[in-house]
Amino acid sequence: MVKQIDARGKACPLPVIEAKRALEAVPEGTKVEVLVDNEIAVQNLCKMAAQKHYAASGSKVEERCYLVEILKNSTDPATGKDVRKDAGKALDQKQEQTPGQVSGDGAKHASEHISEHAPERAADSGEAQDCACTPMAATEPGLVVVLSSDEMGGKDPALGKLLMKGFVYALTELDRLPETVLLYNGGAWLSCEGSDSLEDLRNLESQGVEILTCGTCLNHYGLSRKLAVGAVTNMYQIATILTEAAKVVKP
Repeated sequence: MVKQIDARGKACPLPVIEAKRALEAVPEGTKVEVLVDNEIAVQNLCKMAAQKHYAASGSKVEERCYLVEILKNSTDPATGKDVRKDAGKALDQKQEQTPGQVSGDGAKHASEHISEHAPERAADSGEAQDCACTPMAATEPGLVVVLSSDEMGGKDPALGKLLMKGFVYALTELDRLPETVLLYNGGAWLSCEGSDSLEDLRNLESQGVEILTCGTCLNHYGLSRKLAVGAVTNMYQIATILTEAAKVVKP
């Protein structure tokens, strides 16, 4: 089974987010093919795949068109080999590939997809448009950030909200990103529509950070339909993540 995504002309971090959501929706053994128009997007997609222990490779199909293939499987169905051992090498493999060459089904699907959509993508994105993508930072395994309020500190609510906004933004600038961000109680507001930190949380998610918001908290505040980034979690999963974490940061 093959799932195709044409993300050419889409601004960073949309290609990574769309690929991540597609991988979450498809069954094991599915190959997700993503077309992008710049090398940084290729690197970001391969890094996201490696963080999830999926095998991935990227190749240049033609000018301003690259194909990234991600296999959602821990075992290669043809060889029985554990592909998770090779997932972390995806970026190095990409560098060794010959530009302009795509083999197998990937070339066929990419060629058909390009012929169908290239004119409209070229019109939308513009051939001279500069790439706005930035490389993904690495996540630190076992590092969990807990946001239990939409304020940082006490006494002055306005200052507290300003400080929390600055803290979430600062997370996006770290050399080593957290593996997981947990949001519960008042922190649930941060991942919902209208939050000043929404774009920063989306930025983190696009770079492989797991964003999880407490479902009970969303229900309590009437926010169940307003969650705009990440996924809903439960107290069992929160307890598991916290007890197994190597380091927990709670501002």
